[in-house]
Amino acid sequence: MARIEPTHGSDGTAGTGEGTRRPHGRRRAVRYAVPVAVAGVAAASIGIGTALASSGDPDLPKISAQDLIAKMAKSDAQQLSGTVKVTTDLGLPSLPSGLSLGDAPGGGKAGHGSVGKDAGADTSPQAKLTELASGTHTLRVAADGPDKQRLSIVERAAEYSLIRNGDQVWAYDSKSNTVHHSTAPKDAHGGNEAPQELRGASPQELAKKTLAAVDDSTSVTVDGTAKVAGRDAYQLVIKPKAAETTVGAVRIAVDAQNGVPLKFTLSPKGGGKAVVDAAFTKVGFGKPAADTFDFKPPKGAKVTEDKADGKGGKDAKGGKGAEGGHGRDGAPDLSGMNVLGKSWTSIAELKAPGGVGSGSGAKGSKDAGPAGALLDSLGSKVSGSFGSGHVFSTRLVNALVTDDGKVYVGAVTKDALIKAASK
Repeated sequence: MARIEPTHGSDGTAGTGEGTRRPHGRRRAVRYAVPVAVAGVAAASIGIGTALASSGDPDLPKISAQDLIAKMAKSDAQQLSGTVKVTTDLGLPSLPSGLSLGDAPGGGKAGHGSVGKDAGADTSPQAKLTELASGTHTLRVAADGPDKQRLSIVERAAEYSLIRNGDQVWAYDSKSNTVHHSTAPKDAHGGNEAPQELRGASPQELAKKTLAAVDDSTSVTVDGTAKVAGRDAYQLVIKPKAAETTVGAVRIAVDAQNGVPLKFTLSPKGGGKAVVDAAFTKVGFGKPAADTFDFKPPKGAKVTEDKADGKGGKDAKGGKGAEGGHGRDGAPDLSGMNVLGKSWTSIAELKAPGGVGSGSGAKGSKDAGPAGALLDSLGSKVSGSFGSGHVFSTRLVNALVTDDGKVYVGAVTKDALIKAASK
């Protein structure tokens, strides 16, 4: 298990009893709060503006790390609404001159046909939420129980909303007047689970995923208090010890009253700005207005009906809708993924999408065309007993794409990826 530093409970003694049990097994999957997404993709960095300026750290009773984790685990907040500001800083490399995303390995342009006013744009939830991987975004979130959630990405002259009401899921892009409609997938108990896009990367969900990685290779402490969105919070600090990980530390601000994570900050081992720092700028835990989750396609909107088989569907006029990818709603098919290692040093091993690897780039950009040029420009060439390939790096996540079409990706060092591929 993780090393829990010897902080003290409110009575001055080390925390003990039921509340001090460390997360283990199913306790890692207990409720932390309603899973409202405030970002998509696995890493987003929140730039906290003046709305979160601290007026001084609150004076709260002492609490042990064990008790604070237990408080998060017991949190049962089912209703909330608020605003989140998102700034992503993964340090992604720029595309080389003359190449566009449409030239990326795998072929095909980013968009799938003409959609509304933005020809070629993909306005599916998966495509839209990946935009949160860079830049600054303002989000509005709301939830009322396990089957009503709403996430809106607010832009200067437009808004993109993802709404779930029961088993109905709607995505609306006001800029292109385009609607995406689907049905929430069934969970293990026969009910409808929230789509992945609405589970996403909220402070609550990020905290849950982080605590699932806590083991004996992790140090967990309580490091003072903070004000987040006007609410008093404790600060839980989680530091992995493994030399192979690129994660420096995770800081979670936990609401002192109800145990809901209000802010999540992930700092890279290399230093600099946070890579993931998700926080509420405004939050309330009252019941949102019922019409918050109502949606009816606006007049003249192009409606695409999703099919669970991932092959796309027909729009409201009978035409072909946005094409699906390898899985549901065009999401990548990760059914063949193999996870190597565990916790902070885990590495995902999977087959590269069509066109990536398979020798593309092995002979250099002159012989491999645009795909090879892209690989050579963005990645560094490496070799080992697996053969050769390219390593692509961000400030947190590294990926090794071998020339024979395998991908190894994780929040680990380049050497760790090469070692995993060489086994």
